[in-house]
Amino acid sequence: MPQRHAAPGSDLARSITRRASRQSYLTIRTLADPAYRADAYALYAYFRWLDDEIDERLTTPDARLALVERQRGLVAAASAGAPLPALDPHEVLLASLLLADGRPRRDAGGALASVTAMLDVMEFDARRRGRAAGAAELDRYTDDLAVAVTEALHHCIGHGCAAPTDETRYVAVRGAHVAHMLRDLREDLRAGYVNVPAEVVGDREPTAGALCTPALCDWVRERVDLARENFRVGREYLARLESRRCRLAGHAYLARFEWVLDTVESDGYLLRECYPERRTVRGGLAIARRAVGSALGARPETHELVRSVG
Repeated sequence: MPQRHAAPGSDLARSITRRASRQSYLTIRTLADPAYRADAYALYAYFRWLDDEIDERLTTPDARLALVERQRGLVAAASAGAPLPALDPHEVLLASLLLADGRPRRDAGGALASVTAMLDVMEFDARRRGRAAGAAELDRYTDDLAVAVTEALHHCIGHGCAAPTDETRYVAVRGAHVAHMLRDLREDLRAGYVNVPAEVVGDREPTAGALCTPALCDWVRERVDLARENFRVGREYLARLESRRCRLAGHAYLARFEWVLDTVESDGYLLRECYPERRTVRGGLAIARRAVGSALGARPETHELVRSVG
């Protein structure tokens, strides 16, 4: 187990996490293993930086892909114990996840799996911007994201505790990502990311008006049903975890997205411009109540949650 001293870049990691997501910051502070809390902040902050670079700062596909390839090279070098080049402060966070005193960390398996999968996610985003991807591509994208989040969760909360490795391991986060993509569909579209498969919208980038068609509403309904089934299976997986803190973190993660499904249903499967759950105290408390109720096996009434965050 790593020593509990400040990891390189720990202040930067905490600052980025706190600024970007109050829920993630509080979850890490209260539920992460003390010995792996710095890793949790580093994972979140590193992914946040990389995502912002690809989404906002880098303006060409070549520049975005070059950044991803550089990160892959850093991962390979760190894993082999090879010397690293001069690092950006955010890349120092990556190094801290994989190295201790300049040597590969023996406890870094979960962090390595998470980072490797997230780099696949980032590469796909870099390649798909401005085009409609096929359904199979988007499904692989969701699978990669599910691996990244799940492995990060198990690395940082209940590290070393028993957790199933069967086909249900990533199902909960798959459902959360389906809901996430619905929640952000309109916002992502403005940024050039099409979260609807080409089989539904065709080869052209859809307009806002095209998101109100019966065909799109039918697709949204199918995605909501898929996410709900994934959440059902995911809760069964969470019940099998040895770590109580990891179970609670998993339920909190699901609650963060399940209310989106309730809201989409209540809107007749027409997607809103934005969903303000992170902007209101009332919404945050409603989501917290749902997380606790989910962990205890009781599901809050749908209409109460939608009214609270809508």
